[in-house]
Amino acid sequence: MAARVRIPLGVPDGVASPLRRLPVFERSDQVQRVVYDSSLRDVVTANCASFCRVTHMLGELRHAAVACVVAPAADTSAGFVITRRSPRTPSHPGQWALPGGRVHQGESIEAAARRELAEEVGLVLGPEHVLGYLDDYPTRSGHLISPVVLWAGEHPAFAPDPREVSELLVESFATLGGDDVPRLMSIAESDRPVIQLPLRSTFVHAPTAAVLFQFFEVAIAGRTTRVTQFEEPVFAWR
Repeated sequence: MAARVRIPLGVPDGVASPLRRLPVFERSDQVQRVVYDSSLRDVVTANCASFCRVTHMLGELRHAAVACVVAPAADTSAGFVITRRSPRTPSHPGQWALPGGRVHQGESIEAAARRELAEEVGLVLGPEHVLGYLDDYPTRSGHLISPVVLWAGEHPAFAPDPREVSELLVESFATLGGDDVPRLMSIAESDRPVIQLPLRSTFVHAPTAAVLFQFFEVAIAGRTTRVTQFEEPVFAWR
């Protein structure tokens, strides 16, 4: 097994951390199941409302929004929606990603995230499903990612567009709750650690891995955790 390394994920000076901890969750070697119900929605909403989101100047970056969706996984547990890009997509084909895409001129990030969610995976959610926002994440490829946290509803129906999505998973949050998460690696091209997250028999890389990790830490675990210190693998820089 590859070695796992953790680095301190402290709160920046002057940033409070008043988030609530989900009563059924504690980080441990054996993570307890997070139940998908109305009480979880209340906690995620409160955690997101208490989170001090960090924004980034757009500048020459291209603005994109991604949907961080809390959805029912197997056995009534809560999970997150993640897709594998179609091999026909022009940008990073075959890689794991969150539903999302370009923010159109005059469009809010929440509207863009909901639109992209509907276009990519067929899940149509109204504004009332928006629970909060995470930190902006500037990428090496010239994008500024703004994550939006959404609630999938009681019986979400997915219809992935095969032109954009080759596979869709609703993965349990337990995947992100172990003591060996995140997996950090050093590369010669950067002094920042590259972040990876386990997914089935493979790994998800940044920027998706960074956003997912903060999604779990803030919305589910109730911890203020910043992720812009995490690097992307070199293949994602293009």
